[in-house]
Amino acid sequence: MNACPPEFVALALRLAEAARPVVRTYFRTPIAVDTKPDDSPVTIADREVEAAMRAILDAEYPGHGILGEEQGQRDCDAEWVWVLDPIDGTAAFITGKPSFGTLIALAHRGRPVLGIIDQAFTDERWLGVAGRPTTLNGQPVTTRACPDLAHARAFTTAPELFDAATRPGWDRIAARARGVRYGCDCYAYALVATGFVDLVVEAGLKPYDYSALVPVVEGAGGTMTDWQGQPLTIWSDGRVVASGDARTHAEALAVLAG
Repeated sequence: MNACPPEFVALALRLAEAARPVVRTYFRTPIAVDTKPDDSPVTIADREVEAAMRAILDAEYPGHGILGEEQGQRDCDAEWVWVLDPIDGTAAFITGKPSFGTLIALAHRGRPVLGIIDQAFTDERWLGVAGRPTTLNGQPVTTRACPDLAHARAFTTAPELFDAATRPGWDRIAARARGVRYGCDCYAYALVATGFVDLVVEAGLKPYDYSALVPVVEGAGGTMTDWQGQPLTIWSDGRVVASGDARTHAEALAVLAG
């Protein structure tokens, strides 16, 4: 994997710091919720967080691309592209559940090489950088051993998010896993990196949903790919698998393939 310049890591941390006060201002307060064309919710918090991060990027590196959930994309064929999800898990955010997070990724030629999962309310920040151990609030974290699906605690955000083509694969995973839990959005991947969850399987994700998660999981010793076992890029099809143990990952891919 390509190295990430230290000045870009410092910039990503600045973006996370810029997001935090906005998130804290609006979380667990009565705010209006709008519905986007894809029927997903969006709030003033989503919009203001992304605007704050984009303002910094525009000032510091106007030649970099940006792919954001709320304000669209520009120059995504650039060598360096920032991928932003201001509040991943808006449905959790508006119901007062602290399983949401601000996701900040940097992709080099399409491949995520830096990722931050920032949970402002619980004061947790996972940082993954290519070639470096993942940290949680500055301390290294690692995934845990899990020999197979029969021992795995598996997560997905919601079973209804799978479509007719992908739901059977998830059902096969759920039938074989030791336990299944729902509703954690990006936080489930953070728990994989921290050694509390063994497997996350999802489909229908956008690049801003998964790009930041890749370096976090991989830097903790885990594996994160598409359903064919290929590395994730900003052009992947949105079907992802994240595992703490390569043995569980290999079995999950086989089960998803049918």
